Amino acid sequence: MRGSGAAGGTATARRAGGTAEPAARKTRFGRRRAAGEADGATARTGTERRPLPLPLRLLAMAFAFAAMVAFAVVLADLTLDPSPASVSIAHTNLHPGATLKLYLDQPAFRDAVKQIGGNVLLGVPFGILVPVLAPGARGVLRVLLLTAVVMLLVELAQGALVTGRAFDVDDVILNTAGALLGWLLLGRLLGRAVHARKRKA
Repeated sequence: MRGSGAAGGTATARRAGGTAEPAARKTRFGRRRAAGEADGATARTGTERRPLPLPLRLLAMAFAFAAMVAFAVVLADLTLDPSPASVSIAHTNLHPGATLKLYLDQPAFRDAVKQIGGNVLLGVPFGILVPVLAPGARGVLRVLLLTAVVMLLVELAQGALVTGRAFDVDDVILNTAGALLGWLLLGRLLGRAVHARKRKA
């Protein structure tokens, strides 16, 4: 009876040990998995992609600044230059789409393309240069908002101060559409290349 009791106790101990060993393995596996998930979370909170080396980043920002200054000069010359000959035909437009309709109703299609395309192209540099110069304004909404505000101020200055010029809300819309085009084509890529992008956990 004692022998069988000892044998039974040994078997029970073996079974208990066998059960404890897989449990320990599962515990170690769970710890490793948790550590891996923590590492992954840490990696996700870091930079999404590495930017260009610092000298190239500084060069790109300097070039973008020079380009923005040159663009500002051209913008001022195109929009703030008085046009006395246009006094009789310059009219304020506060209704979105009204001037666009006039452009499209012109008999000469080339004139419509020139007017609409010119205003769109005038906004393209904003979409390209702003993401490079302003890391906090790389998102499309901020680029569009900044472009709209600048062009709105330009149009207000035209209407209030420049002879032969008038405020036109459609010009602001077309300029902002040009900024969107520039951001889609090149601005977002340049912004990511020059500035590191952070991901939130």
